[in-house]
Amino acid sequence: MKQYIKENKERFFEELFSLLRIPSISAKPEHKPDMTRCAERLVELLLQAGADQAAVYPSAGNPVVFGQKTLDPSYKTILVYGHYDVQPPEPLEKWRTDPFEPVIAKDPATGDDAIYCRGANDDKGQLFMHLKAFEYLLSTGQLKHNVKFIFEGEEEIGSGSLPAWVREHKDLLKADVILVSDTTMISDKVPSINCGMRGLAYLEVTVTGPNKDLHSGHYGGAVANPINTLCDMISSLIDKDGRVTIPGFYDDVVELSDADRAQLARAPFDLEEYKEFLDIKEVKGEKGYTTMERTGIRPCLDVCGIWGGYTGVGAKTVLPSVAHAKISMRLVPNQLSSKITELFEKHFLAIAPPYVKVEVEAKEGGNGFLIPITSPAYQAASKAMAEVYGVEPVPSRGGGSIAVLAEMQQILGIDPLLMGFGLERDTIHSPNESYLLRQFFAGMESIAKFYLYY
Repeated sequence: MKQYIKENKERFFEELFSLLRIPSISAKPEHKPDMTRCAERLVELLLQAGADQAAVYPSAGNPVVFGQKTLDPSYKTILVYGHYDVQPPEPLEKWRTDPFEPVIAKDPATGDDAIYCRGANDDKGQLFMHLKAFEYLLSTGQLKHNVKFIFEGEEEIGSGSLPAWVREHKDLLKADVILVSDTTMISDKVPSINCGMRGLAYLEVTVTGPNKDLHSGHYGGAVANPINTLCDMISSLIDKDGRVTIPGFYDDVVELSDADRAQLARAPFDLEEYKEFLDIKEVKGEKGYTTMERTGIRPCLDVCGIWGGYTGVGAKTVLPSVAHAKISMRLVPNQLSSKITELFEKHFLAIAPPYVKVEVEAKEGGNGFLIPITSPAYQAASKAMAEVYGVEPVPSRGGGSIAVLAEMQQILGIDPLLMGFGLERDTIHSPNESYLLRQFFAGMESIAKFYLYY
């Protein structure tokens, strides 16, 4: 594969960049045409790579791309999942380059070559590696599997339409494993394979006080301020030990054994390096757990956005009528997103003081999942990555969520395998998202070798 990459890398860049230039932002309705345009471009690339069939399929939301190559019914079938939608690029002023004009540039900190663009890693760059590994194996006569591809356009907004589409096309999607590259590894010195991911419950809360904005001099101190009240309510959701205070929140959380915790602790972690990377003096989280455990095996609650009143230039002495916040709860396997959402709403309404009105609106969610590290797919991935990186990868738990994978696992009856090649330095979802070229190429090699060992 190394030689194939060397001979074709300029073409690879041209093809990937054609995807990256399309602002397929699923969160913004005005980009609906871009979603279709990106899906159609993926169909072209699938067919060029050697798929027998590829097409854009309608769904209740953004279109789904499906393609397949059938070599022999007796072969194992690999279902490759990815998403072509991306996060909004804001704040634009923080980008060093145009977020939708890909460039290869040096990392300012290390000097390593990387692709800079929204979607360079998450997930167009990682998705693209599968197309090229497939192309290489097919063109060299090494492919001994049937391969199916499913690419969606709603992962960044919760994959609302995909589960229904998967149920409707269950027979079309029959496979032995779901192969995914949409996650990070611990480092390129010590690679890792995610054996599980957290789930998500995401809500928006609204606190309303007076029926209109009020003069803060005439009414301040006499009428409850919704922003102050909202802040008080939110601060009560986590106690001094970093535990969520919602009754029943931990009821379904499975405590890992000492042996399991020791297995996960094999992953190297430098706390001082972590703090330096984030420019913080100390970490903070649930008492009794390490930083790695807090982001992998434990649930959490965070405010993702909060607003109300006047936030423009200058002063406006106003006591606002309404305050809002967006709240996410990352969940561990066994915690059901629907149950946690209900528990949150019940609790938040119960703690609302009588001088405000409170509303809770569920936005998106999904369950977490685990896969056994003894499975043939995991073992094949481990062997492939060990050859490419020169060190055996360690199992890890992903702190993020790809909620739809748990539903696909349930609907199709097959496990997902998370071979992610991103790194924390890639700053996905943030300005200046990038993807190291060495990871881009190592990902292609590892995926190709996975096919040989599975």
